[in-house]
Amino acid sequence: MPNTARDVPPPLELLCLNALWTIEEGNVKAVREIVAQTRPLAYTTIMTVLDRLVRKGKLARRKVGRAFVYAPQMSRDAMRRAAVRELVDGLFDGSEAALLQYLREPAAHPRIEAQERIDTVLL
Repeated sequence: MPNTARDVPPPLELLCLNALWTIEEGNVKAVREIVAQTRPLAYTTIMTVLDRLVRKGKLARRKVGRAFVYAPQMSRDAMRRAAVRELVDGLFDGSEAALLQYLREPAAHPRIEAQERIDTVLL
């Protein structure tokens, strides 16, 4: 588990992590190519985000020639578990049963539109 105050990274960091989970390890250019499919960002932006993830302990970095190669320090499933745990602790008072009840009873939440529902496939 990460040793930062918050286990789940913000969206841009998560985007870079997703790229690395896909390729297992890569340099800034490789990560940027994947991220650019959804968000065209500058090389230096990706480099800064990857460096931040290294400082937070979410990535390992090693020097290969003149470039750094980055690799995730935790699996995608471990990050998913951390995200669900953070959700359960923060919004359901630590009760997994309360989260499951919420997901199973959409009629009890009439204000929630279909596109706002949580995709339970990810859980």
